[in-house]
This record gives sequence, C-alpha cells and structure tokens, in this order.
Amino acid sequence: MSTPTPPAAGLAPILAAALIASTAALPALAQNAAAGEKKAAMCIGCHGIPGYQSSFPEVHRVPMISGQNAAYIVASLQAYKKGERRHPTMRGIAGSLTDEDMADLGAFYESHGQSVLKAVSASTPPAPTPEVGALLAKGACASCHGADYTKAINPAYPKIAGQHADFLYVALRSYATPDNPHVGRANAIMGAQVKPFSRRELKAMADYLGSLPGDLRTVPQSRFR
Repeated sequence: MSTPTPPAAGLAPILAAALIASTAALPALAQNAAAGEKKAAMCIGCHGIPGYQSSFPEVHRVPMISGQNAAYIVASLQAYKKGERRHPTMRGIAGSLTDEDMADLGAFYESHGQSVLKAVSASTPPAPTPEVGALLAKGACASCHGADYTKAINPAYPKIAGQHADFLYVALRSYATPDNPHVGRANAIMGAQVKPFSRRELKAMADYLGSLPGDLRTVPQSRFR
C-alpha cells in the first residue's frame, strides 16, 4: 500500500496522549459488582451463551466480555449510548443505562467467572508469521494493548488476546466505516490506525490475535439464577 505509516516508536507517545485525553472524561463512579450482576439480565441473552452469533447487521460471534477490563466496558457502553458505535441492539441497550449502571456492569464482568478461568499457558504464545508480525508492528498494536495483548497500557483499552477472531475483524472494519448507520464506529485513534490496512490484512491480524491465550471467556449463566 502506498500510504506511509509512522514508525511504531513514534506512534506510542501520540497514542498515549490521546488515551489520557479520552479517558479523562470517563465518570469516576464507585463500581458495585454485586449490583452489576443484578443488572446483567439484558446482557446474558447474548454474552452468556457460548458460540452465540449476532445476525444483524453482520454475522459474527458476540464478543467475550467476562474477564474484560471494567473501564473498557464502561467506555464501550458510553460510545454506544452517544452513537459513536452504531450497532442497533447495543445502542438500544446502552441508551437505557445510567453511568452508575455501566460502572456496575463493568465491575461485574471484569470479575465474572474468575473462579473458572483456565490458567493461561506458561508456554510461549505462538509467534506471528513474518507478515502478520510486520502488520502488528506497523499498526503499533502493542503500544496500547500491551506486548501480550492482555495487559493494556490503560484499562479503558480492551484485552484482545483470545477474543473471537471474527468479532475482532468486524470491529476493525467498523472503525474504517464512517458512514454506515448500523456498523460504523467513530473513534479517531482507531480510525487512523486501521486506515492503512486492507481487509485481508485486518483479517490476518484478527486471526492471529484470536489464536492467542487470554483472559476472556463466555461464562454460561446458571440455570438457577
């Protein structure tokens, strides 16, 4: 591709500064995981079913959110509520939530299923192919999401290692879709990050990231709830 890409080292300070600015506006609310569990009824119908797929506006497995960073869950819900993320179902759900609700749900899902999480293998994660390694370096992905993609530099950024690859691919494409009312995501940082890549390259990165060991899980809802 002809679009020049700054070196990853040069991007890191820019991304970090943008992150600080974007997270400064997040509300500093007390988080109550127990309250979040009671508010999660609208979430478990999709995120509590292993392998469950979204059918509109695109077909993909819904993301695993048990074990995800609480601050990222809050930031995502706020983006749906503001219309910065345009998935119709999630916009409807987020629009009904208060800031306190979002904080409680984030706290619940960050801790959800910790007792049943499988230990991440101590072995070295699979190395990317030279092509994928070059793409990840070009995108400076580790600058925000961490070297192993499970420990982001700020909890308002997501863990992405082990997330469903098809969801990661759809999410990346969404950042490059500014005009579609149903699938786009308006995020200046991620929009700039995905712009230099082809769809084939985005899919290659998503497939690799989805193959890594991580903390994310889909924890089935107890039938005795």
